[in-house]
Formats: sequence, C-alpha cells, structure tokens
Amino acid sequence: MPRLALCTLAVCVLAIAAAVVSFARGSWLGVVWILIAGISSNMAWYYLRKARADRESSTGAAG
Repeated sequence: MPRLALCTLAVCVLAIAAAVVSFARGSWLGVVWILIAGISSNMAWYYLRKARADRESSTGAAG
C-alpha cells in the first residue's frame, strides 16, 4: 500500500473519531470533521487506484 494512501487513510480515521467526539459533546463542529473525512477518503482511494494503475502499466510494458 502506498505511503500517501496510508497517511490519508489515517487522517480519515482520525477525522471520523474527532467527529464522533465532537457530536457526543453536542458540538456541530463535527460536520467539518465529516467533510474532512470525506475528502481524505477520496484521496486515499485516488492514491490506491493510481498505484494500481502504475503497477499494471509497468508490468504490461515489460511483458
């Protein structure tokens, strides 16, 4: 798994945890954390798909 994908996945998990804590305390700031989690989740998927495409193109060119 690429390093950037792992980092963005970690940010996503931490943002979800922050949103849960924020909503549990009665703060609407959790909405911002949910948005950050969504963005970081999309970034993680992007980096995973990019790494897979790069890996397939490098093996396809060699073979």
